[in-house]
Amino acid sequence: MTQTETQTETLSIREMCDAYQVTARTLRFYEAKELLSPIRAGSKRLYTKQDRARLQLILRGKRFGFSLEDIRQLLDMYDRNGSNQAQLSRTFDLGQDRLAQMKAQRDELSIAIAELETELHSAAQTLAAFRAAAE
Repeated sequence: MTQTETQTETLSIREMCDAYQVTARTLRFYEAKELLSPIRAGSKRLYTKQDRARLQLILRGKRFGFSLEDIRQLLDMYDRNGSNQAQLSRTFDLGQDRLAQMKAQRDELSIAIAELETELHSAAQTLAAFRAAAE
């Protein structure tokens, strides 16, 4: 593969940052956590198509609230030549657990919102009474 072909198939750290709206520090952190393995060319990091796919999965996993360790384990289960049934099964189980947690959080948040609205309504009425008494 020529250098020109390599450059078109890889992205620099700046290009990755721009493409995925992450910081260079984030990319280096993911590399330190063994989530990404860019090609090292001196002090330059070159990210392959596989790195880009992994980053998309990392960002999606984070958005869903998965831990970085869970994400790393799921990524490590990928078998380029296999069925990836184990990876999919583990992802499904983690997803089911996370969905249940998120729904419980949503329910708790709905209760807290309703309580706060009630308290604010009561406070507004009390403040209105104070204002009316001062007039």
